[in-house]
Amino acid sequence: MMDAVNLSRRPQLRRKRDRFWLTVGLCALTAALIFLPFQIIDGGFFHYAGDFNGQQIGFYRYMNGFVKGMGYPDGLTSVNGHSLPSNTFSWATDLGSGVMNAYSFYLYGSPFFWLSTLFPQSWLPYLMCPLLVLKFAVAGGGAYLYMRRYVKNLDYAVLAACLYTFSGFGIYNIFFNHFIDVVALFPWMLWALDECIYNGRRGLFAFFVALNLLNNYFFFVGQVVFLIIYFVCKLTTGEIKLTRGLFGTLAFESLLGVAMGCLLVWPAFLSLLQNPRTTDISSGWGFLTYSAVQQYLAILVSWILPPDSPYIVSIWSEGTIKWTSMTAYLPLCSLAGVVAYWRARRGDSRKRIVAVCAVFALVPVLNSAFYAFNASYYARWYYMPLLIMAAMTVNAWEDPDTDLERPTGAIAWAMLATLAFALVPVSEGEDGWSLGVMENPEQYLAVLAFGLGGLILYQWLARGRAEQKQFCRRMLAAVLAFSCVFGIVHIGIGKFGQWNYDSDLVEQYQDSIALQEAFPEGDWRVDTYNAHDNLGLWMDKSCLQFFDSTVAPSILSFYSSLGFVRDVRSNPDASYYALRGLLSVRFTIMPEDERQNFEAAVSSGWTYYDSVGGFALYENDNYLPMGFTYEYYVPEDTVESMFTEDACALLVRALGLSEEDIAAYGQYLTPLPEEMQQEFTYEQYVQDVALRRQSACSSFQMTNNGFGAEIQLERPNLVFFSVPYDDGFTAYVNGQETEILRVDNGLMAVLCPEGQSTIDFVYVPAGLSLSRTVTLAALVVWAAYTGFFVWRRRSR
Repeated sequence: MMDAVNLSRRPQLRRKRDRFWLTVGLCALTAALIFLPFQIIDGGFFHYAGDFNGQQIGFYRYMNGFVKGMGYPDGLTSVNGHSLPSNTFSWATDLGSGVMNAYSFYLYGSPFFWLSTLFPQSWLPYLMCPLLVLKFAVAGGGAYLYMRRYVKNLDYAVLAACLYTFSGFGIYNIFFNHFIDVVALFPWMLWALDECIYNGRRGLFAFFVALNLLNNYFFFVGQVVFLIIYFVCKLTTGEIKLTRGLFGTLAFESLLGVAMGCLLVWPAFLSLLQNPRTTDISSGWGFLTYSAVQQYLAILVSWILPPDSPYIVSIWSEGTIKWTSMTAYLPLCSLAGVVAYWRARRGDSRKRIVAVCAVFALVPVLNSAFYAFNASYYARWYYMPLLIMAAMTVNAWEDPDTDLERPTGAIAWAMLATLAFALVPVSEGEDGWSLGVMENPEQYLAVLAFGLGGLILYQWLARGRAEQKQFCRRMLAAVLAFSCVFGIVHIGIGKFGQWNYDSDLVEQYQDSIALQEAFPEGDWRVDTYNAHDNLGLWMDKSCLQFFDSTVAPSILSFYSSLGFVRDVRSNPDASYYALRGLLSVRFTIMPEDERQNFEAAVSSGWTYYDSVGGFALYENDNYLPMGFTYEYYVPEDTVESMFTEDACALLVRALGLSEEDIAAYGQYLTPLPEEMQQEFTYEQYVQDVALRRQSACSSFQMTNNGFGAEIQLERPNLVFFSVPYDDGFTAYVNGQETEILRVDNGLMAVLCPEGQSTIDFVYVPAGLSLSRTVTLAALVVWAAYTGFFVWRRRSR
């Protein structure tokens, strides 16, 4: 009934002064006030902790330059009259990765990123806060547009939008930065869906489906699940009358939106199919129950208390808690408004939506449905029911007959109940007894203080709601003030928790830029030792130490076959000297005060080269140029069966081939004798490196779409490149397309003839041709479809 009443009021609401820009301005101002103290403390270069520092700042800065062609030069531009693309391959991303697939999860499809390219690359570290302010403003604007359909007074739509924008989820995920893009754009899609259902507006929903899909395919999977829940719940409560016309329109616009947005998705999908992190699916009890009881308690507490810092846990010692975005807290009031609404309404779609989402949160297989049934636990979909909960809250506030005070007491008692974790007796054996099972009592007390303090203020305001206009304004002021103060404290806990560790962060990033001019000419890799994450991005150099979840999947398989763990970062220990030779690492970079530790860790094989800024550079005595040949091969299974250190040394001595490639190409190499597969000393490694150097490429050049090389061979042989295998690569030897072998469980080689050969590898993301064609065709259809309905509406 509520929807029907509100829909009847739409003409009246439209005649009132709209509050859209007011909402946008309030959200922008509040976000600016949250970040301003830190921007001042950091001298303009805002840095937070963890992922924000290691990934988000560097990704934005690096990609700003990459898409402008400021990195490596163009490679092969045409073959047989057919032009080839440029700016498709990123050498600075781990061992090298296709840029579209590596960054479409983070920023490649984000409108906020492309807006940032209007500014110089050097500005980006200083624009992170302004960009976040813009994202919060866009989130508030979209939430307002969605909310205004369901309120009598537009001021409450402003209030609901602020509740959503500065929810615990929004504040928590500043840590991840690009998650805020999703929070910002999702309400626009839900608003467009309502516009299509209730107002018959055409084309808008398809547009925002495409925009959200382009922005982040990972989150879009969850958005599809939520939209189904949203639609079905509205349908079953009678708030939507499903007709053939409506069903056909929604189905058509949904498919059209997906088609328009599939430009990045299809190549990413083909890549992700090869990534073991995305193909790991739960089974058995993992479908039905979480492995730790604490996981259930943490989920329940996340609905009522403000969130912990993403990497600091207050209470829990078991379960998957850190970095999961597990928070559904509404600022100031927590669930008090939602409970008040719940008690006052019957047969309501919002109650069903929230109830269904609660069940999904508590059942692992249902929770994983938001992530294509991946086994890894995340709660990164909570922002969607939070939008509904914000609407429920303001509807409860707007209705004078709703009891606001009684639920407040219940939520307060629920918060106080968490004190049990601080007061429960714990036996310490011979040392006696202690109180509490807290991991970080100080953070818990701060979070509890904010939760209870917000409820006390909310209770006081609720008692004075007789004057609705004043009540709404006071509540809005309280929500924004609470959000501002809590946001500052929340960021401060995470930021200052790593203050000592990050004290030289900005200095290292700036010094690494200066290293580019200090390096000698040539293309090779670098390594870092006890330095901050992703310095390779700042140097625009391929670096062994790299922190990114979506690099080329063959990097993961290569490291795994050697016994390294490669999940979200590559960080092989410095002691594995043979790996550095195999991967053509020429320099290791470290802070000056780490020189003694480095020399103790590697013992030999490195020579001090120079000091630049705060960094010391050591040159690899056993550096191997990129691209070389072998006399011997070994089956890849042999490599996988060996200890990590021996396996690395073995791959400098012999090329690892699959059984299929041995049958097809084994004639060009000799099987490695058994006695040469057993002893691997440093002295023998030096000899193996010397042999590889004798048959190395005479030139090697990294390009922005692959690489080129030249080599002189005395006989036909396989030429190895320590570049991650990818289906998107095409190899040309002397202008002729040549088959690429997947060797060493993830790297590449090609067969070259006797004599001088020119080798070119060109990268185009697999599936891009199809996805680009579909997107262009869909855009034409969307323009015609939308244009027709705009013309028809105007003609009426």
